[in-house]
Amino acid sequence: MLDIGPLELVALVVLAVLIFGPDKLPKMIQDVSRTLRKIRQFSESAKEDIRSELGPEFKDFEFEDLNPKTFVRKHVLDKDELGLKEIRNGFDLKTEMNDVADAVHGRTGDTAASGPAAAPADGGSPARPDLLKKRDEPGPGERPPFDSDAT
Repeated sequence: MLDIGPLELVALVVLAVLIFGPDKLPKMIQDVSRTLRKIRQFSESAKEDIRSELGPEFKDFEFEDLNPKTFVRKHVLDKDELGLKEIRNGFDLKTEMNDVADAVHGRTGDTAASGPAAAPADGGSPARPDLLKKRDEPGPGERPPFDSDAT
């Protein structure tokens, strides 16, 4: 109820009794509840008028669908006409990032398939590039390694 805790509710009741007095408080509560009831009735009648004016094509129209979050959830995420779930489920960010890192560091496909966390057969530590070592100049037909810091 509007994120009001029990202690705050008690404080509001005590404040209302102090402001309006115990003799006028029941009358004020009746007036407020009557006003809220009239506002709800007005809102429902306005919704019904809009639905009747829109015609039979919009008989399933709900005003909650005008909320952007509800609209997107209902029309894009729940329906899979575009195949978005297949794309989302088929995309593995960790594997893609490992492939990019292997390509950047010039590793071949056989070391990329074993993964960066795979240990060599001799029981040593996993192969990692030496970032401090100067690389040799590429050969005449070779492409230079990609430097992500230079771009």
